[in-house]
Order: sequence, then structure tokens, then C-alpha cells
Amino acid sequence: MKSWFRVLTSLLTVGLLSATLVAQTSGAGRYDQGIQSKAAQKLAEKQEFRNVKASVEDGIVNLTGSVELYQQKLDAAKRVRKIDKAQGVRNQIVVSSTAPDAQLAAQLDRKLYYDRTGYDNLFNYVTASVKDGVVTLSGETRGPVSHDSALSIANFMPGVKDVVDDIKVAPVSNFDDQIRLRTARAVYGSATLGKYGTDPARPIRIVVENGHVTLYGTVQSAMDKQIAGMRASQVFGVFSVQNNLVVDKS
Repeated sequence: MKSWFRVLTSLLTVGLLSATLVAQTSGAGRYDQGIQSKAAQKLAEKQEFRNVKASVEDGIVNLTGSVELYQQKLDAAKRVRKIDKAQGVRNQIVVSSTAPDAQLAAQLDRKLYYDRTGYDNLFNYVTASVKDGVVTLSGETRGPVSHDSALSIANFMPGVKDVVDDIKVAPVSNFDDQIRLRTARAVYGSATLGKYGTDPARPIRIVVENGHVTLYGTVQSAMDKQIAGMRASQVFGVFSVQNNLVVDKS
């Protein structure tokens, strides 16, 4: 008897859930026409969205068409996401601009080298790899501003189809900031290594997290690499040094 009661209860629960879902779907669908009209209006306000179309089903805005830049694809979704009654956005816009992967990687590397020069360029290390137009950004930045700046470079690069953000942002730490400055003085204060401070795009990068220092970049000799590692390891407060400097063999 109890088993039959449990079965009956389960069936009633399933029925109520189904009815609730149907009611929610129907409720969302009531606003589709209004949402679509507002989405079309918002897209028409920007020339860059002239080839983008919006359709709506059960409150979900489906964006199709094409734009020239990946950032424009993101912006289109952002414009319609805040429409009243919209339940979400399905972004199927394609990026029309194209470029060979090797060319994209080279352009991104150059821009990333110079990004944030005069600010915290020395303490950021971001690299870009490209496959079929999809850019993967890796590395670590001193703070969120540098992270967002690197991401923006990729988003606005013609030919980029998508961006995978694998950049790590270092935690806020006055202790680490002091180590960054002391390590920079130790490395660039060397008569041998001072030359690497003349080109802002090619510094010895000093990445610090919780007292652990990692050195990145390209140096001219194995001796320079060794000296940089030794001087960094002698800095007060440094727990460890990972020397990832690459010796230029050209």
C-alpha cells in the first residue's frame, strides 16, 4: 500500500513540475515579440551591427549574422542582454575578418610586449597562441587592469574569432610589491643586465606571487641568465626563484 502511495506521489510531483515548466515557458514566450523589437532597435543604433539579426524564442535572444571584430560580437550580446524580460542570449555571430594564425600570433606578441609600458609592463608576462583564429592568452599580470588591457588587445585584433582567457591575476599584496621593486633594482642595477632595460618591449619580466619570483624573457647569453637568477635570489624576502629566461641563439 505504501509503495503505491509513493508511486502516486512521485507521479503527482512530476506532473506539477511539468506544469510549472510549461507555465514558465509560456510566460517567457509572451514577451518574445516585444523583446525582439527592442533588440532590433538596439542593434540598429550601431553601424557595426548592421549585419546582425536577432530572433527570440521563449525569452532567449538568438543573435546571428556577422561582425568585423570579436569585440563587436561581445558588444552585440551585451547590448541586448539587459533588455527587460529577456531570459538570456545565444550568441551565434561570426567574425568576418580573417588572418593566418602565424600572422595573428606575431601581431599579438608585439602588442603585448609593449602593453602597459611605463606602468607595470615589467611585472607582467602574457603570451598568445593561435589556432584556427582562436586566441589563447596565458601568463600572469600584476593586477586586473593589466589583465583587462591584454584581453582588449586580443578582442580588437582583426582576424580573431574567439579568445580563451587563461591569464592569472596576481593577488593584491604590498609584500609582493616590495619584492617586485627590490628585484627590479637588483636585476637592472647590474652593469651586465642594465642593457635589458633599454627596450621596453624586451625587458626581463619579473613575476611575483606570495614571495616566489619567476623570471621571463630573452637574454643574450647563458651568463646573463645566470647572473639574473643569482641577483634575484639574493633579494630580501624572496622565498624562491624560477629562472625561465631563454638564451637567444640567433
